[in-house]
Amino acid sequence: MSYNRKNLLLKILDIQELVMKYQNDGYSQQWIYLNIIYPKYPISRATYYNYLNTNARKEIKELNQ
Repeated sequence: MSYNRKNLLLKILDIQELVMKYQNDGYSQQWIYLNIIYPKYPISRATYYNYLNTNARKEIKELNQ
């Protein structure tokens, strides 16, 4: 079970890093979702916002212990 959870957390971390990168360039959350995230990861907007609210780094640390 931790194998699947770890992969999900790594995907969430990748999405969060992409969002941070494009937010620093001045793009809106909606633009980032429609043009960057959705073509790469076909997830719903609700899932996208849930991923942004997840503390993936902390959970990955806990899984590794």
